[in-house]
Amino acid sequence: MLQKRVDDQLTISRQMVRDVEEVFHAHLKRVGLKRTEQRDTILRTFLDTRDHLSTDELSRLVKKKDESIGFTTVYRTLKLLTECGLASEVAFNDGIARYEHQYQRRNHHHMVCTECGGSVEFFSAEIERIEQEIGRKNKYLPTRHTFQIYGICDKCQKKQKRS
Repeated sequence: MLQKRVDDQLTISRQMVRDVEEVFHAHLKRVGLKRTEQRDTILRTFLDTRDHLSTDELSRLVKKKDESIGFTTVYRTLKLLTECGLASEVAFNDGIARYEHQYQRRNHHHMVCTECGGSVEFFSAEIERIEQEIGRKNKYLPTRHTFQIYGICDKCQKKQKRS
């Protein structure tokens, strides 16, 4: 049976939250940092959304739960989540770093509109096959990759035609 993946579900289960916390807490210990309630609040807030969040956006969401958590703490915690593989940074051609979940997610890719900044996630077995093939040819074991296609979405194309 295939393992349930985060992106197959509308909400993340309590067990998955505990599993993610274990991964995060083990990483904190490895790098000599303490587990704090603030870091756990940031982690849970991040897990509660399916969006590609900027540090500012996550900071605003976190502030609703705990006003004492500052922007710098959110920024540093996102970096820690990225280091331990629970988040990844995505760039959508607007100069703003955004972060998305990586825990038990399918490899996916993005199409990004260069006009409005909107994005669409897509899955491609063919890209996965090519990644493995390139890895074999170069004697690498691929562990992750990023792939984004930039273009103009349908809505922006229609706007351009009306202009």
